[in-house]
Amino acid sequence: MPAKSISTQGDGKTFEQLRQECLQKKKLFEDPDFPACDSSLYYSQSVPINFEWKRPGELCENPEFIVGGADRTDICQGALGDCWLLAAIASLTLHKETLARVVPNDQGFDRSYAGIFHFQFWQHNRWLDVVVDDRLPAVRNRLVLLHSASNNEFWSALLEKAYAKLNGSYESLKGGSTLEAMEDFTGGVGETYETKSAPTDLFNIMKKAYDRGSMMGCSIDITSSAESEAQTASGLVKGHAYSITGLEEVNYRGKKVKLIRIRNPWGQVEWNGAWSDESREWNVIDSSEKKRILQNSMDDGEFWMEFEDFKANYDKIEICNLTPDSLTDETKRKWEVNMFEGNWIRGSTAGGCRNFIDTFWTNPQFKLTLLHADDNNDKCSVVIALMQKNRRALRKEGLDLQTIGFALYEAPADEDHLGKDFFRYNGSKARSKTYINVREISERFTLPPGNYLLVPTTFQPHDEADFIIRIFSERAAGTMYDIYATSLDRSIQVDNSGQLEFQEFKVFWEKMKKWIMLFISYDTDRSGKMSSYELRIALKAAGMHLNTKLLQLLGLRFADENYDIDFDDYLTCIIRLENMFSEYQGTFLLLSMNV
Repeated sequence: MPAKSISTQGDGKTFEQLRQECLQKKKLFEDPDFPACDSSLYYSQSVPINFEWKRPGELCENPEFIVGGADRTDICQGALGDCWLLAAIASLTLHKETLARVVPNDQGFDRSYAGIFHFQFWQHNRWLDVVVDDRLPAVRNRLVLLHSASNNEFWSALLEKAYAKLNGSYESLKGGSTLEAMEDFTGGVGETYETKSAPTDLFNIMKKAYDRGSMMGCSIDITSSAESEAQTASGLVKGHAYSITGLEEVNYRGKKVKLIRIRNPWGQVEWNGAWSDESREWNVIDSSEKKRILQNSMDDGEFWMEFEDFKANYDKIEICNLTPDSLTDETKRKWEVNMFEGNWIRGSTAGGCRNFIDTFWTNPQFKLTLLHADDNNDKCSVVIALMQKNRRALRKEGLDLQTIGFALYEAPADEDHLGKDFFRYNGSKARSKTYINVREISERFTLPPGNYLLVPTTFQPHDEADFIIRIFSERAAGTMYDIYATSLDRSIQVDNSGQLEFQEFKVFWEKMKKWIMLFISYDTDRSGKMSSYELRIALKAAGMHLNTKLLQLLGLRFADENYDIDFDDYLTCIIRLENMFSEYQGTFLLLSMNV
């Protein structure tokens, strides 16, 4: 049974509650959370075109939500540079069950019409229900953003509006990865292949993905911004997202030829080489096979190519699998999924990659225990996916995707957060292939059973972001996040008199001397300051073992803009912690997650 979706509306009301209110009041819905105004369109500039917000009934006589079933011809790109999203929507129409989840069929322009529609998207392991009104940007009574080839069909335009609302504005949708939207439509697991270095059986991998219901896209790399959406002599467009909508093998002059079908979300501009719509190759194959494959072929942006031509012209393939099953073998598995959240905060847990050994160890660390090998194997299959959260919506604040990656280490027994020396002298057992500025980076590994330590990082230290990690394993994995039992040996006896007895003062002074010596040992340049990244070690040496969340808060409270803590703030911090622990009589503060 599908997971229940969560309403995102500011007032907490559901789609049905809002629709019934509008019907009772005989008033069309106007969305207060995403109003029909310029800020919903653009955040970085004034609106370049004189848009008018129009409801479908103002644009045509008999508007319909879906005409004759939703299909890929309903997706025609407008003035917004969101071809990556449109390529994903085109793929979505090939998967009717998935489409019905994203585009619920309980809405339309019939008696229940109230100017309100809703769509569902996966975000960070939750399904969200996003409500919109049906006022759409138009110029001279024509839609100028995503629209259908049928001028009275509006599901695709409304879907784009809901996705824009989810991400803050229409402008936030400019530029992106098809895989991002595919994951938001499915909650699936992404994989990327470079055609020039792909496995020799790439066609079989893609055919298996297609048969399993995976969504696929492709693109041609650019070497400079000037090449973006430049058209080649063969009719292909660089730096542009395409959908992959079919794979076939045909008999041609006595041999099998592998073909791939691709769609340009523009709804036009097609490949003009071999196996294009009007090419002579189609005249040689069996007429019934030609009719089956070509169907109603026309200049609609969709075309066939020979697979070798595809590999020669395209550079990247993105595949969103609905399950983590490998595309390179026949094994079907039941996957266990664990999900964890964390964040990189400057001054405490934004340590950067392994190149920055002095701060790398301060990154969040996740314990992963692979308990049992796969069936018929002595190793464990595991897929690790690291995703940064909400970066598209944060563009209006001048933020964008961080460059991210991760490393996996064999974890020593009975140790908590590992320090600098461990990473200095121990290499990783597995890691992401590269650091890259994408929303999610995922890798597939086969590892021996055992205890592992997963360290997700940004490339540069001090770069901040929130993230989630999804870990898929064939067998249940025991996983724990940053275990720190905070305890204190209470050697001070407090009588709450407001005064220190000599014995109390003596104990306090011994602690004070220890704290001072600790500060001096970390103030390596004698500047009167210590790095906030070293605070964890200093507190641990003082007998205070804090969880990551508390350390992040301390870094935010006491560190300056250079991530340093001066002596006064250090002493204030450590005395307050001492008092807190005394107050709670050594209560253990434990932040852990056990699966």
